Amino acid sequence: MTDAKQVKLKPGDTIGILGGGQLGRMLAMAAARLGLRCQVFSPDPDSPAFDVVLNATCAEYADVEALELFANDVDVITYEFENVPSAAAMVLDARRPVLPNRKILETTQDRLAEKDFVTRLGIGTAAYADVTSVSSLREAIARIGLPAVLKTRRFGYDGKGQAIIREGDDIAKVWTSLATKSAILEAFIPYEREISVIAARSATGQVECFDVTENEHRDHILKISRAPAQIPDALAEEARSIAGKIAGALDYVGVLAVEMFVLANGTGPKVLVNEIAPRVHNSGHWTLDGASVSQFEQHIRAIAGWPLGKAVRHGEIVTMTNLIGDEINDYEKWLSVPGATVHIYGKGAPRPGRKMGHVTEVRPTKGK
Repeated sequence: MTDAKQVKLKPGDTIGILGGGQLGRMLAMAAARLGLRCQVFSPDPDSPAFDVVLNATCAEYADVEALELFANDVDVITYEFENVPSAAAMVLDARRPVLPNRKILETTQDRLAEKDFVTRLGIGTAAYADVTSVSSLREAIARIGLPAVLKTRRFGYDGKGQAIIREGDDIAKVWTSLATKSAILEAFIPYEREISVIAARSATGQVECFDVTENEHRDHILKISRAPAQIPDALAEEARSIAGKIAGALDYVGVLAVEMFVLANGTGPKVLVNEIAPRVHNSGHWTLDGASVSQFEQHIRAIAGWPLGKAVRHGEIVTMTNLIGDEINDYEKWLSVPGATVHIYGKGAPRPGRKMGHVTEVRPTKGK
């Protein structure tokens, strides 16, 4: 395992990216602008990230020989998704620096470990409990109350691997439907709004946070993000402080997202951490056109050992709208919208719930 502080890339060096989706694609495009090459490793031959790199490896993550050859061709390795198999990460880490550190995945791949980690930092989360059976689920409900959200401890995203439990529901049926032996029950939070903080941290400990983003979901999938979030300045500063504290405690190198709930109570709004995403994040896509440096460039700078940029927002408000499923077929209507920029991911046929692209809109500052 290489000390992250020893990593110092120069233009012409190569970054290896695990995962070939749209996040890997945008990371590679950001690296290219800085004169850095990328090689993508993905088991999917139709990976959209393959389209923007010269060299790619199409192989399974269990293919040790392919992993070793991939590592030999690159100078540092990163990933676009958090569910990198631990065995693959271990093989690569023995040969090249893997940033963020693969040990971080042991915390963020497991919802219970993640909640325990955040709680130990003295940061608030929803009440939660470990669940391994119907009987332990009933015990957890007795402690936490209903409604509550039951989630698999691993591999859930975009609403998958979770179910809301309400009064009168068949508890045994809900447990069976989740098809898991390890889950976490979380109290249902009647939040005022959902926000996220995209934070970048370098190996030297420099932390730069983007403006707090406000997020709207539809059918459990992020649809719209707006920056800055419409929350008091003091609350925004608290949210950024929480993200920085988490990044520091993880000794993180790269970009991470911290999703939070804003609660309204008698003493004023407060925030609770919902989830940590150890990677660039959908709610940070607005930074591609709405900030002086994007989340993707910040990540590349961090893992390359370069100084982070100061993220300055362009315009008064920046909005990101996901184009999901068949919505991508209407991309032309966005091309003539003032201040809008269209990003199409180059995926195959649209499917319901599949993120096919996004649009950013920058509203000019008043008076300019």
